[in-house]
Amino acid sequence: MSTSFEILGSSFGLVAVSEMGDKTQLLAFSLAARFRRPLPVLAGIFVATVLNHGLASTVGQWVATQASPLTLRLVLGSIFLAFALWTLKPDTLDEGSSRPERFGPFLTTLTLFFLAEMGDKTQLATVALAAQHGSALLVTFGTTLGMMVSDGLAVFLGERLAEQVNMKYLRWFAAALFAVFGFVILAGL
Repeated sequence: MSTSFEILGSSFGLVAVSEMGDKTQLLAFSLAARFRRPLPVLAGIFVATVLNHGLASTVGQWVATQASPLTLRLVLGSIFLAFALWTLKPDTLDEGSSRPERFGPFLTTLTLFFLAEMGDKTQLATVALAAQHGSALLVTFGTTLGMMVSDGLAVFLGERLAEQVNMKYLRWFAAALFAVFGFVILAGL
């Protein structure tokens, strides 16, 4: 069984790295530039992430109680390897999905982030991490912290960060991290 520190660390690290260049990070850039009010944007990201990842990790924890250890290991290992491949494909932001501005920066960010995370690799990774570790609370805390660090950088550093960080290398690093998780799970370590 994993320790609390291992669960938090793996949840944080995997999401923080895989979020770099993700569509929700692009959305954070866009909303920060549009509203020029970082605190309400960050608050919206935080609430949306807690709600979304709380739901995802609860589902993952439930799945862990329903599947045999061997089945769970094979499915989770395969999912993480698939995420490794998925991470190599750069995300784009559909500008048409970020229109609602009448609700202000907080509600606009909360709504758009919650919807953008549905079916996103970080949400699905949260399900898989909770299924692996059996702790919805620790996984939600770790993944939320990872999202806040990654998207917080987008909000506060914006375009300066994007110009200096080669997203291709970050995608490769995140893909390698997903692959390592997949192989470790499949090996039963």
